[in-house]
Amino acid sequence: MGRGGAVTAIGISLRDLTVAYDKHPAVHHLDGSFPPGSLTAVVGPNGAGKSSLLKAIIGVLRPVSGSIDRSGLHANELGYLPQAAETDRSFPLTVADTVILGAWRRTGALRGVTAAIAGQAREALDAVGLRGFERRPVGALSAGQFQRVLFARLLLQDAPVILLDEPFNAIDASTTRDLLDIMHRWHGEGRTVIAALHDFDQVRAHFPDSLLLAREPIAWGPTETSLCPDNLRRARGMAERWDEDARICER
Repeated sequence: MGRGGAVTAIGISLRDLTVAYDKHPAVHHLDGSFPPGSLTAVVGPNGAGKSSLLKAIIGVLRPVSGSIDRSGLHANELGYLPQAAETDRSFPLTVADTVILGAWRRTGALRGVTAAIAGQAREALDAVGLRGFERRPVGALSAGQFQRVLFARLLLQDAPVILLDEPFNAIDASTTRDLLDIMHRWHGEGRTVIAALHDFDQVRAHFPDSLLLAREPIAWGPTETSLCPDNLRRARGMAERWDEDARICER
């Protein structure tokens, strides 16, 4: 799998998946698959289980029941971008250090950073519009600049499956356009891209497929049909009836 080129397409399959977060039910009985090379938005009301689903796929949350088939990929072979609020920028890391962490799988703890990897990090920063930022501390960056750094880190990771949790939240329009371009580049290379989002207009414009969640699946398929008015009303209605103290349902 070469950087910036075609990759071996890999999909993710879910079978009767139920996930809980802090002992509260988050996703119930989800069946379906993200086909190899697909570009899918996971959408739904606040608290619908979008982030919990992504965390289950990468192995941070263990399913209560059901299974996740990653097509032989280990969890650390998945590219993952958490929500900005979950990212700690207090560590004294430079931009270059942060991007190079994307090559951790290749370098490990004992091998140093090679000239080739350092060059790839510079190329990744150039690709996200941050040439010359290598020595800046990440704590001094704007929200948009830091999100570009995290996308550069994903470029260096070169994963066949990429999961993004609210990647365009609270960043400027120019940064959003640039990062959407990178996301489409990944899709064009055959990578499987899954993004949790809340902006329906953005989803309709950029994502051919959508999974509409309200803790239970409402619809999964082409965006134009998944996000039809009837399905959105159903998702809102289910959200209004949520019981935060409910036990996980069983079948």
